[in-house]
Amino acid sequence: MLKGGLVSIEAAMGSLKPMERRAAQYIMEHPEQVVSLSVQKLAEFAGVSEATIVRLSRSLHCKGFQELKLRIAGDLSQSSLPTESYQEIRTDGSIVDLIKSVSNNNIVSIQDTLTVLSPESVEKAINSLSSARKVGVFGVGASAVIAKDFMQKLTRINRWCEIGTGFDAQATIAANLIPGDVVFGISYSGQTEDMIRALAVAKNNGASVITLTRFGANPVSELADIQLFISTLEKSIRSGAMASRISQLNVIDILYAGIAGRHYDESIKSLEKTRQAVSVGKRNG
Repeated sequence: MLKGGLVSIEAAMGSLKPMERRAAQYIMEHPEQVVSLSVQKLAEFAGVSEATIVRLSRSLHCKGFQELKLRIAGDLSQSSLPTESYQEIRTDGSIVDLIKSVSNNNIVSIQDTLTVLSPESVEKAINSLSSARKVGVFGVGASAVIAKDFMQKLTRINRWCEIGTGFDAQATIAANLIPGDVVFGISYSGQTEDMIRALAVAKNNGASVITLTRFGANPVSELADIQLFISTLEKSIRSGAMASRISQLNVIDILYAGIAGRHYDESIKSLEKTRQAVSVGKRNG
């Protein structure tokens, strides 16, 4: 059964338009009732137009209100199971509490991301990256760590990949991309101005654009041909970068495994070659 309706709404709440937000708040407060309502009745109860309900469904990357209801119903069907929520990272607790809270938040972040990560989009991204002549990977700040991890993985299986962690490098890479190339932009906020400019250059040159951002409307994902999303709902600024990083890395691992699987024999040979080269370098050093 489809799931992730309520997680998607909560994750996207800050990026919704005012009337969409009003409808979303009503849904969050009355999920059991909503799954049995028509578009007309929900619009009436929420005090919005029917068109707003349709737009809200699309903003949540659902094909329509029916799919949104199915996702909410899937969430409710799991309500009897034990669930965890994000926990505040405390500085005055025990080490045991610290270990549990950080680990719990990472686990919940990955679980929430699975509800907003589209299998269709993942498959499209794997296909696009697998067939690309050249891949440019962009990330700034904390996202640069994720970009470097992806670049290292792609390089080990002999994929032509370049990384840009600042505007100058990103713009330079983007300027030399051509149709058949792919640029992969990683930005948790989806608001990184330099990346938006660099992605626009790549898109104008005919390169395919894939983005990995937090769920909801944002300028980075709006430039994408293929949108991938993560969801982290914790409220504390202290824990946000940690949980989101784990979710991003999980998506990167999924893509890497998919790409390697498309060229399995070639990937195995490349991994063995790089392993041997690194081992020889260490021995000689």
